[in-house]
Amino acid sequence: MKRVIITVVGKDTVGIIARVCTYLASKNINILEISQTIVQGYFNMMMIVDTAASSRHFADMAGDLEALGEEIGVIIHCQKEEIFDKMHRI
Repeated sequence: MKRVIITVVGKDTVGIIARVCTYLASKNINILEISQTIVQGYFNMMMIVDTAASSRHFADMAGDLEALGEEIGVIIHCQKEEIFDKMHRI
């Protein structure tokens, strides 16, 4: 498995989850876990995805999702799981 952590943060609007999930499905990226909350109109989502079956390189996927976030008015950030784990152990 090639696990990636995706976070999405911004003002809540209709279709955020749908747009992100549609992109992931189109690139053959499987969602393993997803958590989302809305606090006082602010949307926050964290996903753990498996990119092993995708032909898209990590940097390209991260760039695509960043651009998608700009398009829909949120910030989307991607990190490889091993880097995320190391950052949070310190």
